[in-house]
This record gives sequence, C-alpha cells and structure tokens, in this order.
Amino acid sequence: MKAYGVNELRRMFLDFFESKGHLKMKSFSLVPHNDNSLLLINSGMAPLKPYFTGQEIPPRRRVTTCQKCIRTGDIENVGKTARHGTFFEMLGNFSFGDYFKTEAIHWSWEFLTEVVGLDPDRLYPSVYEDDDEAWKIWNEEIGIAPERIFRFGKEDNFWEHGSGPCGPCSEIYYDRGEKYGCGKPGCTVGCECDRYMEIWNNVFSQFDNDGHGNYSELKQKNIDTGMGLERLACIVQDVDSMFDIDTLKALRDQVCEIAGVSYGDNESTDVSLRVITDHVRSVTFMISDGIMPSNEGRGYVLRRLLRRACRHGRLLNIAPGFLTDLAATVIEGSKDGYPELEEKKDFIMNVIRKEEEQFEKTIDQGLVILNEMKEKMAEEGTKTLSGEDAFKLYDTYGFPIDLTKEILEEEGMDIDEEGFKAAMEVQRQTARKARKATNYMGADATVYESIDPSVTSKFVGYEHLEYESKITVLTTEEEIVDALSDGERGTIFVDETPFYATSGGQEADHGVIKCGDGEFVVEDVKKMLGGKIGHIGYMAKGMMKVGDQVTLTVDSQRRVLCARNHSATHLLQKALRTVLGTHVEQSGSYVDDKRLRFDFSHFSAMTPEELQKVEDMVNESISRSLPVVIKNMPIEEARKTGAQALFGEKYGDIVRVVNMGDYSIEFCGGTHVANTSEIGAFKILSESGVAAGVRRIEALTSKGLMDYYGELEQLLHEAAKLLKTTPDTVSEKIAHLQAENKELHSEVESLKSKLAKDAMGDVMDQVEEVAGVKVIAVSVEDMDMNGLRDLGDQLKEKIGEGVVVIASSANGKVSLMATATDEAMKKGAHAGNLIKAIASCVGGGGGGRPNMAQAGGKNPAGIPDALAKVKEVLAEQIK
Repeated sequence: MKAYGVNELRRMFLDFFESKGHLKMKSFSLVPHNDNSLLLINSGMAPLKPYFTGQEIPPRRRVTTCQKCIRTGDIENVGKTARHGTFFEMLGNFSFGDYFKTEAIHWSWEFLTEVVGLDPDRLYPSVYEDDDEAWKIWNEEIGIAPERIFRFGKEDNFWEHGSGPCGPCSEIYYDRGEKYGCGKPGCTVGCECDRYMEIWNNVFSQFDNDGHGNYSELKQKNIDTGMGLERLACIVQDVDSMFDIDTLKALRDQVCEIAGVSYGDNESTDVSLRVITDHVRSVTFMISDGIMPSNEGRGYVLRRLLRRACRHGRLLNIAPGFLTDLAATVIEGSKDGYPELEEKKDFIMNVIRKEEEQFEKTIDQGLVILNEMKEKMAEEGTKTLSGEDAFKLYDTYGFPIDLTKEILEEEGMDIDEEGFKAAMEVQRQTARKARKATNYMGADATVYESIDPSVTSKFVGYEHLEYESKITVLTTEEEIVDALSDGERGTIFVDETPFYATSGGQEADHGVIKCGDGEFVVEDVKKMLGGKIGHIGYMAKGMMKVGDQVTLTVDSQRRVLCARNHSATHLLQKALRTVLGTHVEQSGSYVDDKRLRFDFSHFSAMTPEELQKVEDMVNESISRSLPVVIKNMPIEEARKTGAQALFGEKYGDIVRVVNMGDYSIEFCGGTHVANTSEIGAFKILSESGVAAGVRRIEALTSKGLMDYYGELEQLLHEAAKLLKTTPDTVSEKIAHLQAENKELHSEVESLKSKLAKDAMGDVMDQVEEVAGVKVIAVSVEDMDMNGLRDLGDQLKEKIGEGVVVIASSANGKVSLMATATDEAMKKGAHAGNLIKAIASCVGGGGGGRPNMAQAGGKNPAGIPDALAKVKEVLAEQIK
C-alpha cells in the first residue's frame, strides 16, 4: 500500500466518485447558510440538508464533496490527547433518491481496496442489528465471511436526529495491528482502543421518524456517507494520530523548530504543540470564510482558538508574532484543495497578526494578576477562584474566562462560574446606568466613535445610482472588523457612494453592495461625524473585507418616489406661505417612497377652504411642468436670490439651491425630480396640531396616491356590495336607509311609551308610604334612560306627591332613575342621595339633583336588593 499524502487522498476520492456519475462540488463555507441550528458547519452533510429535506433541488442526484468542518464541543480536550481536533475534512458521497445500499457498499469497498490499496483482510464491516439487507450485500456480494461482519445496536449503527429522515448505518473498520491494540484477550471491532479504527460510515436514510418512535418508509431513500480524510491518512501513512499525517506533521514540526523542542519528549510540551498545530489550522480556514474575531458566536470561537494558541506559544517560550508564519504553512499545505486560502492569504495574515498583537497587550498583566490571585487562594486554603476575581481578570485585564479556567485546571483548581455570571450582569446594569448619566454626547456610545477620524466619504448620488468604490471600514454592531460574512449584520464605509443618507427629512436610499459573490443588502444609510457615510444592513451571501472594490447600486424606484415626495414638500411650503402668510416656517418633515409629512409654524387649525386652496396650488404647480434647476453657490449669493432656508439650520460656505421654475426656491441637500410634472398629483390626507403653534400636513403623491385611490375604490365597491347597490348610488342608498331607520326608531319609541302607559296600571298597585310620603320602587324590562325619565314623570303625576324609583336592565347593564316631588323634598327626600345609596347594589354609581337623579350598573341580579333598599334610605331622609 502506497503512503498517499492528504492532498492525494482528497483528489483520489473526489475523482473516484466523479467516475461514478457524481457531481464534484466545492467545499461549502464553514459559515452555515440559512441554517440557524448550527454555529459552524460540523459535518459533510450539514450544508446539503436542504437537498435531503427537499427544500432545494440538488444540482444532481449524485454529489461528492470534501467538506471542511469545525467541531467545538471538545476544545478543552484538544491537545490533551492525540485524538481530539477542532478542524477536519470530511469526504462524502451523497445520493438524493438515486442509488441506495448496494451501490454505496460496493463503491466504498472498491475505493478502499482497489483505489487506495488497503488490505481487504484488515477491513471489517458492521451493520445495524436488524439490517439483513446490508448484511447480505456484504456477505453474498462483497464476499465477507459472516464472522467478520459485526451487528451493532441502535446506539452505534442507527443515525437519527429527533424526528425526520433517519436510517441504519454500515461502518467499515480497519485493523491497524497489534501495536495499536490494548493487548486484552478478545480485543476486536468495537473495542475502545486504537487498533480497530472506523474509517467509513454509510448512512442509509430510508425511514421517517414521527418524533414518537414510529418509523415509516421514505419514498425517496437517500445515501449520506462520510469518511474523515485525516483518519484515512493515518491508516494509509501508518502513523499514530492525525498530528503525524503529512500536512499536520509539517505544521507540527515547524512549531517544534520555532519552540526548539522535539515532539514526543515531554507530555506537557506535546500538549502545547498539538494545541497550536490544531488551532492555527482552524483559525486559518475560519478567517478565509470571513469569520472574524469577536465576543460572541462563531467570532468568539475564533478568538478563543487564537488566544489559546497564543497562550500555549508562551508556555513553549515562543516569541510573540509566530502564528502568521504557521498560517502560511497551513495555506501552503492545503491550497491544493482550497485555493481560496492562497487568494486570501494577505487578509488571513492581517487578521491573525492584529488579534495576536491585541492579546499580547493584555495577557502579561493578566497573568501577573492571576498568579497573585492563586497565591491568595493558597493562603486561604481554597482551590476555587471567586467569581468576582475571575470577572476582574476578564473586565479589567481582558483575560478570557475560558483561559483563566484552563490555567487553573492545570493546577487542579477551578472557578466559581455562577459568581462570574452574577458579576457580569451587575457590570452590564451599571454600564447602562452610567451611560445614561454621564455620556458626554448625550447618547449611548457606538462602535462608530472608534473609527479613525481621518476616514471620510463623498456622496456622488446626485449624478449616479450605481458606482464603484473601495471599502475603507467595516463594523458589526459592536466592533470594527476586517470582514463581514454571510448572515452578519454590520455597516460598510466606502470612499465614494451613490447612496443618499437620511437627512433634511428625507429617508435613506436602499439597495445592494456587491463584490464577487458577496452581496450586502443596504437597509439604512446614516451620516456620521467627520463626514462619514455608513451603509447599514446585512450580508445576504458571501464575504466582503476592507480594501475590496465594490459596486454600490441604489434602488432606483425608491429613489424616484422619494424625490417626488421631497419636491412636493417644496411646492407645499410655498403654497402654505401664500395662503396662510409668510409667518409659516418649516418645523420638520419626513419623506420616504410612500408618503410625505410637513410640519410648519401656524397658530390655528386650517379651514377646509384653506386646505383645498393649498392643495389646488400645489397641483397647479405640478401641471405647469416647472423645470427643477439645482445649483451650488456661495451662501451669501444664495440668500440674495431669496432662497428659503430652514430656520435654525447651520449651513456651510457653499450651499445647494433648488429652484422650481419661478415658483419655489430653497436651500436643500435632498434629491429631487427634474421637472415638477414627474410628481404626478398631490393629495392632502390630514391636517392636525402636533405642538403649540405647530401644525402637520400628511399627503401623498404619484404611486402612493394611486395606491390610496385604489384602496378607496376597493372599499367603495365592498360597501356597495353590502348595501346591495352600485358605487354611484351608494349615497342615495345610505340616505334611504337613514330615513327608514329614523322612521323605525320613532315606531319603537312610540311602542315603548305605550307599553309604559300600560304598565302604569299595574305599578300603581305597588304604591307604599314611608313616614307619610308615597313611594313607588319598581323595575321594567328593556328601557333606556330616556324611557325611564318619561315613565317617572307620568308616575309622579299619577301619585300626585311622593318619590318614584325605577330600574331597568338591557344587554347586561342596569339603569336606575329616581325623582321626587316638591312636597316630598320639603319633608327631606333627596333623589340624588337616594340613587347614590342604592346604586352599589347593582355594581355601579351615580347621583344627581334633589328632584331627579340617575345611575348605571353592571349587575342586573342586584336590582331587587336596590329596590328593597329604597324605603330604608327614604326613611332615613325624612325622619
């Protein structure tokens, strides 16, 4: 068997499956695309999930890849053993509803034995314990003896991840020989020692798990097979671990040379050698995919790996700045399979260099402080560093918590992690309060304040909607970075931009920034201190880095609509000053692609006639097709032209003057139409007060107005449909319904009055006396307050002198009314106090004059109690 190198094996695998009709695809980025379940790509099939789930159609039903992967679950163990690593390459062949078990097994055997040249007698397949189909293929078709085929249970040979597609596996193990074994009797496939190494895993995706352990056959059966390239290289090159294969050994040997040590001489030294070797390879690949050091997410993983490598370099007494040399070796050793490493070499080196320099500034002081803390711990007889001290290291000296933890673990100590989290939260709360109380600029500090003041931007959007420029600065929401990658939010600064930044009441342009396969969606554009213009948004795909030449393209439709609305505000201001008087000054405005808002000084609401006159004047100016002429001129010259300036606005020596025919002339930096006719039409929607002496008009033009009319037309048709008429007779139909409703209402009131009169004969039988005062306390059904008052007057007239109390309920609500005659009042009766006293029985309240009062309530069930209480309250009143 030839000892093929890593790059040869990669090429051999991809070429082999290409010969079997597979599409050879490039490795996907380590940054997952549209997959929030993963921080980093961690397997060969992970980027292909949309093809397995059917969300996307694969470019071919057979695909092969060599996928770069990062697994972060064992970072702490990397270096401590020769097995663990964070970066690896996964060789894979995939079938999306094409071939299945027979082909997958045959091809895996063919590649390992005939292409690579592994000894068939040292290969042992395994199958899922219930997978007789796979067992027969291995036994009857490949010719493997039954005793050499191992059946394993669900834990080892069945792949599933919650609900969804799943299936049995068939793995292939290689016997590396007794020198790698444990020496125990019966050592065979499945033993935990290093003798029998799994090198291939065929996953047969043939079932669907409903999440409750119920399995059904998939209509489209898939193949997902994988093999670790480094693991295959270990076998082919007959070396102890991945750190001994050709590409990693070259890197490891370079670390040894820099450190002046030999691998294998000292276990402690070997740990540091392995950490540096693994981590520098990982960070080189991560940066090439646009991942940048940060304090969260995948950026934090990168920073953690970089700093861990730096720290182990110190343990080996390596001078700072060594990681870039090692990264160059990684690039040289892997560019055959990943040409992007060579293309982005300078960028990768720059990021690593900056991060290493930043860490070196903080680590010395942090180590000194940590040693002092360890001495204090020894004096106190504790092996747990307090959360407060761990936070002090992190917050004051920039010492990563995981690094503190690792250093302490090496000496059998640990950290109070809960205490650390509590201290972190206190700091966050304190920082928030401090910012509000002491911030010099009166606003929370942002990442933009950290940008070099010499960075400026030039706006070229008056003449261009597309422009090429160079990226000068990139930021996330928290820090300045060298690159932005797929899915990241951030801000892009360039030398020159066609994007209009929010100012003068006009909202920013939207659009895209592109560079190669990178695309950044611009959602907002802001002017910042020092003449900087920031394009805020997110990376839709790919990566962009500082120094890239990019193409900036403005959404032309939005720009045009914004310009129409903005030009309309100029015509509106002139019309307002003409109709209302020259006291009108602009107090603010808002203009976007859908509408316009204009605030102005005026001290009373505008009349409908004034509004109509203003609207007519604006539309007349639009119809006159006035040319819009824009000039830059000295401010004094501009003032002589009579140009209107915004009150209180600061202007430079040279100002931009927008002249609309002989009608309007203003200072303005916004974008405008070339001719007023482009505005189309103008419609005022509302006029209202927003502050003392300030009014606001909201209006529409062009497309926004047509959309508005379209919505009104739709509502009119819906109303006509409900009224069972046509749009042109809706008003007539409504007038007819109103008249009919009035007539019916009159009939209802008449019937209620008749019913009340009919009820009087009955209620007269309920007249009682309290201390010589007649009183009637009754309830009637479904009568409103007007009806109660009418009935009360009739009953009062009927009894001559006395007190009348009537209750009624309708729709779950209670109405109470009380009235008293002059004679009853002379004896002490008070209708207002009476109502107030009994209203609580119906869950309400009320009151009124001595002669008449009313109340409401929410508890109809309390009416009998309220009426029963009337005599008791009245007796108190006329003692």
